[in-house]
Amino acid sequence: MFSRISASSTALWPTIILLFLLIQLACVGAASAQLSGKAEIYGKITDEQQQPLALVNIAIVGMPGGAVTGADGTFVLKVDANTELNIVISSVGYSTIKLKIVLKEGEKRELNRRLIQTAVELPDFVVEDRQVRSSSLSPINPRLATQIPSTSGGIEALIKTMPGVSSNTELSSQYSVRGGNYDENLVYVNDVEIYKPFLVRSGQQEGLSFLNPDLVSSILFSAGGFDARYGDKMSSVLDIRYKRPTTFGGSVSASLLGASLHLEGSTKDRRFMYLVGARQKNSQYVLKGLETEGDYIPSFTDFQGMLHYEVNPRLEFSVFGNYALNNYKLEPTVRNTSFGTINEALQLTVYFDGHEVDRFENYMGAFTTSYKASEQLMLKFIVSAFQTIESETFDIMGQYWIGELETDLGSQAFGQALHLRDVGSYLNHARNYLDATVKSVEQRGTLVKENATTLWGIKYQREVIHDRMSEWNLNDSAGFTLPYHAGVPGEPGNQSEVMLQDVVRSKTLLESNRLSGFLQQHFTFTREKSQYGLTVGARVSYWDVNRQWLVSPRGTISFKPASNRDILYRVSAGRYVQPPFYREMRAPDGQVNTNLKAQTSTHLVAGTDLNFMAWGRPFKFTAEAYYKFLRNLVPYDVDNVRLRYYAKNMASGYATGLDFKVNGEFVKGVESWASLSLMRTAENLDEDSYTDYFNASGERIIAGFTSDAVIVDSLTVYRGFMPRPTDQLITFGLFFQDYLPRSPTYKMHLNLLFGTGMPYSPPGDARARNAQRMPPFRRVDIGFSKQIIGNSDKTASRSALLKHVRNIWISAEVLNLLQVKNTISYMWIKDVNNRQYGVPNYLTPRQLNIKLSIEF
Repeated sequence: MFSRISASSTALWPTIILLFLLIQLACVGAASAQLSGKAEIYGKITDEQQQPLALVNIAIVGMPGGAVTGADGTFVLKVDANTELNIVISSVGYSTIKLKIVLKEGEKRELNRRLIQTAVELPDFVVEDRQVRSSSLSPINPRLATQIPSTSGGIEALIKTMPGVSSNTELSSQYSVRGGNYDENLVYVNDVEIYKPFLVRSGQQEGLSFLNPDLVSSILFSAGGFDARYGDKMSSVLDIRYKRPTTFGGSVSASLLGASLHLEGSTKDRRFMYLVGARQKNSQYVLKGLETEGDYIPSFTDFQGMLHYEVNPRLEFSVFGNYALNNYKLEPTVRNTSFGTINEALQLTVYFDGHEVDRFENYMGAFTTSYKASEQLMLKFIVSAFQTIESETFDIMGQYWIGELETDLGSQAFGQALHLRDVGSYLNHARNYLDATVKSVEQRGTLVKENATTLWGIKYQREVIHDRMSEWNLNDSAGFTLPYHAGVPGEPGNQSEVMLQDVVRSKTLLESNRLSGFLQQHFTFTREKSQYGLTVGARVSYWDVNRQWLVSPRGTISFKPASNRDILYRVSAGRYVQPPFYREMRAPDGQVNTNLKAQTSTHLVAGTDLNFMAWGRPFKFTAEAYYKFLRNLVPYDVDNVRLRYYAKNMASGYATGLDFKVNGEFVKGVESWASLSLMRTAENLDEDSYTDYFNASGERIIAGFTSDAVIVDSLTVYRGFMPRPTDQLITFGLFFQDYLPRSPTYKMHLNLLFGTGMPYSPPGDARARNAQRMPPFRRVDIGFSKQIIGNSDKTASRSALLKHVRNIWISAEVLNLLQVKNTISYMWIKDVNNRQYGVPNYLTPRQLNIKLSIEF
């Protein structure tokens, strides 16, 4: 489907241009307030191998502000002239450099330094770049992604411990943020938006995350109130930068869950750089711990590469590519699950026949041209493409028995099924195929002036999606197929027939075009030693399927008072619109709603962060309160990690909560953090009514119950606000590190997650939608590691093979240490009386993982 922009839509352009002009004038006025008597320090920070270090802190002792190095290790810091400055350069895991300098007014001095890696040392001062700190973005140390114990591992394992983030499965890298769902999160790698497969319905199928932690140099994450330079999603943004290597290096690791390899390097003149990585994951060991026994054959493979070539100091080309192949095969045999209560303890036994074969193949590529027109102006041109070829096929028949368990502790048959309550069978069938291609062309620009930074971008995107769906379920209980339509004797065309459930048969070809753009300005100024920051911007977008123009203004104000305490206050507000993508447009019956409009979330966020010292060690405390007005929502139900949208703008809602985080040296020399979130989110559906029927005695007649009672009255009930599927009152995350004081090469890493129960309900029951709660999610993973060879070891005594090895670590991880049976979803079974049983689908039990990592 292709549509040209209509003339009536252009009426918005004068308003948009006027808004951008007002932003420009405001920033020019603020920039004129800059103070005189300034100088500048700039430079590059590298490690012992001359590789650039990101997120290195450059602080001035006794003065506010500071800088942090970017992905290329460079920094720029404005300082007072004619004043003795005590500069501190520090980073987690590296030695600290201290020096004193005095600069003349207007002087610019280059300051390049090399940091030496240490086993446990942390910096004496923890500060952040003023522009990053004044925004809603939070930096995360990417080196911890390879250390945190987790089944899925990677960058997302760190994100799940952040405040406002929720996840109730270890088998998936997906997460929800502040009441949003998995599809509301933005992910960027070097300014390129990342997409994920469409047909995945369970964590077992998912495989590897796109993000390769071995290639990452910096991580920025925002749980809401993010800037206009980031795209059109309603919940969060994860901004990843990959490395720019300057010398040869690499790493290799292997564990019971898979293996990885990465290489990096550059030519001697550093004009050509390369970064490549390969990963293989086989979760068969983990999946065999699930209650459904069978032959699991998962295989997940991923290749990524990035090439940089510097034509001259002003012009640079970059190529980034990714290929991922996820194969998942399953031949289930038997399942035994105990459920119910003490008074009604039941056991489900299922014998399976059939198999499932899934395949997800993804290609992604991007070509970037960066041109430095001047010292202040940087232009970037990005051409990218993403293609996914997916198939999901299964025919699985299950024959089940529901038995009543013996609950008498004194009985020899305690825990055994003594009485048969119901027998039946079911058949699940699917032949689903999807091919999708997303191509885009984008231009971005950055203009840096004194105390003011301007960013802009414009993007054209084309999407082609070809979807073929065929799936259905058949339930049979005690010889009675459910649902069953009985014909009326004597009436033609009313023969008895078996009715399939959840029948979906559709073919869709959707072609569309999108336009989007943004303009954003950030500026800072100082008044009486107090620091102020303001970021304002707006996004504009258009989609030719629903012919909808969207404007999304956003802004952030920060204030750092002139006090002895290093504290900053921040307020963000904005309108975040999410134009529909194919997943939201497809209804449960497979039909596609091309008239679906964008969902809208208005964010109000107020926060503060405080850097402080405790026990003589640095800490940082952050707190945020937020409220989100949700409009034009597309309701959905969650089954495992599959979202089943209603494909209608038929709800409004809200999300509100508090987020807290404290991080620092809980143990001297290593970084840890704890986060706590309180949240409520609810929605009001336009079509959420149900009807009660009553007999002559005023008794309610239960729907689906066959009797001779005569209906004499009815009552239509509207539910009003109900919990959204992601409503979770309390979440708590902890990442904790420790080591032996006399032997710091022996370390411990603890990953703890807790979340109160998520809503769920039986399918097709409007009365009970999201009215019940799953048990709380509780998960503790712990890892113990030993550094066999380190950077500080003398290489002269090593063999020729080990002279080029920087680090060797061996680790043992205990996953699900407390052996908690967490519930991810429910399997619904009906008996002959049409009574439904919700049988919990449990996640993985306690397991052991061994890992060996080598860096060279």
